[in-house]
Amino acid sequence: MKMQWLWRNWLAAAAVLLVVIAAASASAGGGNVSYDGRSLIIDGQRKMLFSGSIHYPRSTPDMWPSLISKAKEGGIDVIETYVFWNLHESQPGQYDFSGRRDIVAFIKQIQAQGLYACLRIGPYIEGEWTYGGFPFWLRDVPGIVFRSNNEPFKLYMQNFTTKIVNLMKSEGLYASQGGPIILSQIENEYQNVEKAFGENGPPYVLWAAQMAVELQTGVPWCMCKQDDAPDPVINACNGLRCGETFVGPNSPNKPSIWTENWTSFYQVYGQNATLRSAEDIAYHVALFIARKNGTFINYYMYHGGTNFGRTAAEFMITSYYDQAPLDEYGLIRQPKWGHLKELHAAVKLCSETILSVFPSMQSLGEQQEAYVFSGDSGACAAFLVNIDNRKSVLVQFQNSSYELPRQSISILPDCKTVSFNTAKVSTQFSTRTALPAVQFDAAEKWEQFQEVIPQLDATSLRSDILLEHMNTTKDVSDYLWYTSSIQQDLPDQQSVTLSVKSLGHVLHAFVNREHAGSAHGQFRNTSFTLESTISLNKGTNNISLLSATVGLPDSGSFLEHRALGVQSVIIQDNSEAKNITNYSWGYQVGLLGEKLQIYSSEGSKSANWSSLSSSQPLTWYKSAFDAPEGDDPIALNLGSMGKGEAWVNGQSIGRYWVSFRTLAGIPSQTWYKVPRSFLQPGDNLLVLFEEETGNPLDITVDTISVTKPSLRKLV
Repeated sequence: MKMQWLWRNWLAAAAVLLVVIAAASASAGGGNVSYDGRSLIIDGQRKMLFSGSIHYPRSTPDMWPSLISKAKEGGIDVIETYVFWNLHESQPGQYDFSGRRDIVAFIKQIQAQGLYACLRIGPYIEGEWTYGGFPFWLRDVPGIVFRSNNEPFKLYMQNFTTKIVNLMKSEGLYASQGGPIILSQIENEYQNVEKAFGENGPPYVLWAAQMAVELQTGVPWCMCKQDDAPDPVINACNGLRCGETFVGPNSPNKPSIWTENWTSFYQVYGQNATLRSAEDIAYHVALFIARKNGTFINYYMYHGGTNFGRTAAEFMITSYYDQAPLDEYGLIRQPKWGHLKELHAAVKLCSETILSVFPSMQSLGEQQEAYVFSGDSGACAAFLVNIDNRKSVLVQFQNSSYELPRQSISILPDCKTVSFNTAKVSTQFSTRTALPAVQFDAAEKWEQFQEVIPQLDATSLRSDILLEHMNTTKDVSDYLWYTSSIQQDLPDQQSVTLSVKSLGHVLHAFVNREHAGSAHGQFRNTSFTLESTISLNKGTNNISLLSATVGLPDSGSFLEHRALGVQSVIIQDNSEAKNITNYSWGYQVGLLGEKLQIYSSEGSKSANWSSLSSSQPLTWYKSAFDAPEGDDPIALNLGSMGKGEAWVNGQSIGRYWVSFRTLAGIPSQTWYKVPRSFLQPGDNLLVLFEEETGNPLDITVDTISVTKPSLRKLV
């Protein structure tokens, strides 16, 4: 026990020393980057690299320095990010690299803090990002087939990839220029869909690899989940257990790299958060190093952040990978952050030995193994593995006894003394708390504006068929109104059944501007049918259907052919079913409040706001608040609302959907982050659009903080 105590203190000191050395060094970058079958080689030196994904648009520029600094303190060597095509080129040839889109500033901040960068250009990224990162205008290119051996697609993919590479080159950001970028990625998990494209799949893979390599960045390229990645592109693993599942490099001259080690998982509305323990992550990292000769491991995500605005993919909640080592607010999540920091330090203690040889494997029992790295210099390091997830075992290794907890790995930097075990957590557990700082509990603090429900005669876009939702809105809004009318000749009011089939995602029905019902689909089962009993008056009856998307699909083959929106409309009375699908339909893209931009300071002046009254569907709410004192992160508690979107000072903090409960009856997300950079000291404009009904009086602005209990939990 004394020896283990000494080693743990030495480990902590080593971790501090590594941070001090890194901080004292010049900014990262420079020189030749190559690879062989053991690792990436930077300036002639083999590297054991721990990487963390932080996506620049999912946080704000003022947060970037702190996030990168905390990652560095946690033993991270590389920051990895996707590049978000639809964020940068929302219209063909019109590029935007400002604000949260400023990827150059982000990469330079990584360099300034002495870390490397991995740039995953894609440009298809999936990433739970709307439309997988594709700009929606790409869908309208004649003859296009996404992600296949299709000339129109390849033209635009090459144009954007070249644009990003040239931008990085112009700023000197590749390591070959003295910059921090040591690795790039082309495409993304293509093997998952390749078979769907038949004979047009394999040629596309070859073309994408060749196109990327010919851009001459001076650093290697990789493809994740592409076992046959063409030379010299490195094939990489994504997943929870790459130490078990990775088929390995497809050439003896390529290193074993893990581009996505999922620290939790994405979360969708109606589902609980997926939790992954620090112990499990550490175990599989160590196993990847020992069993698969891994020398590059990226945590996806190290900081997830926020899907601001309408950037989340279909049914994804606004918070992204909140269970990562750095949570949505950039706060350290313990014990995950601290346990992984200790893992990194333990591996770095023997990384020179690990990188100098491939390990030999020795059996220590039925489900126990030793991976031994014995260098020519006489140095020795060992990873003792207990695969058994049911019980601890006592093993003999080099004439000494070692107790291995269930499903754990002990790291012995000198083949003698255990410096770290993946199942033994010494880091304190932290608890995140939310404290109300601003309340909106008085009716006079609110004003409201009722969204106008359009009718057929007020629409200019007409069709005798039901139009597909996405192709009609062109993704300028979540919302599309379908309007029509039906004649009722009987003198008395008639009760009938309205049946509307939709391909997704949400539908609100109104008859003569009265709410007649709502329905929605769910993740991976977006279609649904709304059925409601309605009353028809004598004469003309107006049918208004508000179809809403909750993000665009981001995965699967043939994204350009996906369809959403209303599919059929039938009115059934006691004697007959009247199919009004092929009636004359009028359409309105978006909401009046969106058109007037009433969520902005200037736009809000154009709306006829009134005092707060009873809650009705499709209501805009407006209030103002002063920024809470201090530096703690802040969030809106929207637990009293239904579904909609929220803006602060004209900037969307994202969609909310509190009414879509998990099986346990709780919202998938209640608190919605408001970056401090969105705020001014006083009189901050808060606007919400509520699709359903809610009680704005119970909304609060909360400060978010982390508390540390005094007792350690040792597992």
